[in-house]
Amino acid sequence: MKINKNIAISDTGFVFNPINGESYSVNPIGVEIVNFLKEDRPFEEILKTMLNKYSVDEATFEKDYADFVNILKHHNLIETNE
Repeated sequence: MKINKNIAISDTGFVFNPINGESYSVNPIGVEIVNFLKEDRPFEEILKTMLNKYSVDEATFEKDYADFVNILKHHNLIETNE
C-alpha cells in the first residue's frame, strides 16, 4: 500500500488532499509512517525501524499501525493493491 501520489504532507504533520481540498493533522510518528508509505516501504521494514527507534512492543505497534492505516484508507489517502 502507498499514500496517494497527490497527497502533500509537511514536516509539521499537515496532510493535504488536493483532490477534495481536505486537510488533516498527524503527530510526528504519523508523519514518519506516512513518509514510509509514500516511499512504498514494506510493513516489515516499517515495523523494524519503529521498534528500534521507539519504546514500543511489536503487538502494540502492529495494532496502532493497523488503526492508523484504516484511518488513512477511510479518508481516501492511501492506495491499496486490493
